[in-house]
Amino acid sequence: GKKPLRQRVVDELKHYYNGFHLLWIDTKVAARMVWRLLHGQVLTRRERRRLLRTCADLFRLVPFLVFVIVPFMEFLLPVFLKLFPEMLPSTFETESKKEEKQKKKLNAKLELAKFLRETIAEMAKRNKADTG
Repeated sequence: GKKPLRQRVVDELKHYYNGFHLLWIDTKVAARMVWRLLHGQVLTRRERRRLLRTCADLFRLVPFLVFVIVPFMEFLLPVFLKLFPEMLPSTFETESKKEEKQKKKLNAKLELAKFLRETIAEMAKRNKADTG
């Protein structure tokens, strides 16, 4: 069954609190990485990806804050999230959304692998026919 409205509101508030907290932590870590870059150190590939993700999250936060600041605009947030699913920073994603993205990526990779396998099989048949 559905949770009571009060519990759903509390869950959403916890979700956004945790999202902002994680974004704050990511921002502090990214600031340290920028400091290291400015002092001539080189970042690892993982650190560079994290820095880029955090910067992208900070840029995504600007339109998101409009929904939070303008009164009653938060009621339009679900509509905009349907239209622009990548609008929220990555720290605000739910586990189900993350799993859904992973499934889509996996399906795309499987389709690509199937296409490449069929292409190679077709090329092998042509080569066999040419040599035979």
